Amino acid sequence: MILDKIENADLYYDSVPGLEQFIRFYSDNDLEEFPNCRIKLNGDDLFININEIKQRKEQDIPLEAHRDYIDIQVPLTGPEKMGWKPQEDCLDITREYDEGKDMELYGDRALCTFEVPQGYFVVFFPSDAHQPGIIGVSTHRKLIVKSKVQP
Repeated sequence: MILDKIENADLYYDSVPGLEQFIRFYSDNDLEEFPNCRIKLNGDDLFININEIKQRKEQDIPLEAHRDYIDIQVPLTGPEKMGWKPQEDCLDITREYDEGKDMELYGDRALCTFEVPQGYFVVFFPSDAHQPGIIGVSTHRKLIVKSKVQP
């Protein structure tokens, strides 16, 4: 997992596939003004989902993990509290891996929670189970960048 300011993203270009291309697009566009949508930057290998999310209570949000994609999450209109736990330590599988959704869900509790402020980004690798959208503000807009794991 990586948590840092957007302005420091260049430090991670070699470690996170697609991050450099996303940051160029992010810098050239006011994504707060975009409607909820999906923007393909490189077909199915790199795309952005712009969503308005309703935050929920921590106990109502399962941990999730992905195998085929890295998640880069960017709160656009306010901070977002998230949870994290190593995927390999998740023992309570509540939804088996769904290849079409690239997602497995867990009933485990997060090892830690943290706030991702506006102007920051967080990267979740397949080894990171994560719990986005924990109660903070009632709703906010965010970017979820999906970058295909490189073989």
